[in-house]
Amino acid sequence: MILLVQQSPGITAVAHAIQLAVAPVFLLSGIGAMLAVLTNRLSRIIDRGRTLEAHLAASLPDGAAPIQAQLATLSRRAKLISRAITLCTITALLVCAVIATLFLAAFGGFDAWVPVALFFVAAMVAFFAGLLFFLREIFVATATLRIGPH
Repeated sequence: MILLVQQSPGITAVAHAIQLAVAPVFLLSGIGAMLAVLTNRLSRIIDRGRTLEAHLAASLPDGAAPIQAQLATLSRRAKLISRAITLCTITALLVCAVIATLFLAAFGGFDAWVPVALFFVAAMVAFFAGLLFFLREIFVATATLRIGPH
C-alpha cells in the first residue's frame, strides 16, 4: 500500500515564496559586497583627508594652496561616495521590500506582481544611480592621480 502525503496549501505557498525570494536574496549579497567596497573607499578618503589636514596645519601659508586643492577634491569624492552608499542602501531596502511582499502575498493569498515589479524596478534604478555616482568618484580620483616622483 502506497501512502500519499498531501501538502497543505499554506506549505506550498510558503515553499513557492521561498523559491521566488532566492534570486533577490542573492542580489542582496551582491549589494552588500558593493556597499563594503564603497564604505572602504569612503574610509580611505576620510583617512587621507585627516592626514592632509594635519599637513595643512603644519605647513607654511604659501604651501597651503596645493593641500587645500587636494582637500577640496577629497571632499568632492566623499560626497559622491556618500551618495552612492545612500543609493545602494536604498536598493537593498527595496530588494527587502520585494522579498517581504512576496511572503505577504504567499500568506495573504493576493496577487503581488504589481508591487513586486515596482519595487524591483525602483531598486534597479537606485542601483544604477548608485553605480553612476561610484563611477564619477572613480573618474575624480583618477583625474588627480599622481604616480612617481612629484
